[in-house]
Amino acid sequence: MAIREEQRERVLEALMAHLLGTGLSQTSLRQLAAAAGVSDRMLLYYFADKAEVMTEVMRRLAFDMAQRLSLAVPEGAAMKPAALMALAGRFVLDQDFLPYMRLWLEVIGAAARDEAPFGDIAKQVTQAFLDWIEHRIDAPSGPAREGMAAMILALVDGLVLVEVGAGHDQACQAVETLEALAELG
Repeated sequence: MAIREEQRERVLEALMAHLLGTGLSQTSLRQLAAAAGVSDRMLLYYFADKAEVMTEVMRRLAFDMAQRLSLAVPEGAAMKPAALMALAGRFVLDQDFLPYMRLWLEVIGAAARDEAPFGDIAKQVTQAFLDWIEHRIDAPSGPAREGMAAMILALVDGLVLVEVGAGHDQACQAVETLEALAELG
């Protein structure tokens, strides 16, 4: 790997940690450069503009999320919808994964405000989540399966909204209810 690519990778790793720690609140070009330990000009040497920086960092974070989720529920492990919701709900509220989900909520909010490049990022990540769910749900292929995947995604993301708005204990109670429903079949 060329030196420039190695340095770009180091910058991306630093920016991933920065976004997980601070969210989108400190994402001016100057703040991103400082978090990466480079000057504004060096950051623009590695990336064309701030939109490319944010897109690449979010792409990497989404990939990292997908890897972590795949460890919890491997490809081909078909689960009943209620069981998948309960498992995913428990997983997203884990303290190691929660920073990813809180950042995801911020990205969705920025996309809702039509802030570039977050609309495109939100669409790509949402589709990746839907695909991930569809490959792990025990349901016949077709529109019903796609609808089920969308419902599961909405519910799991909603658990994070509850966690942020009402607190961790309330969100965990919701997951416990999901687990009880999953046991009922």
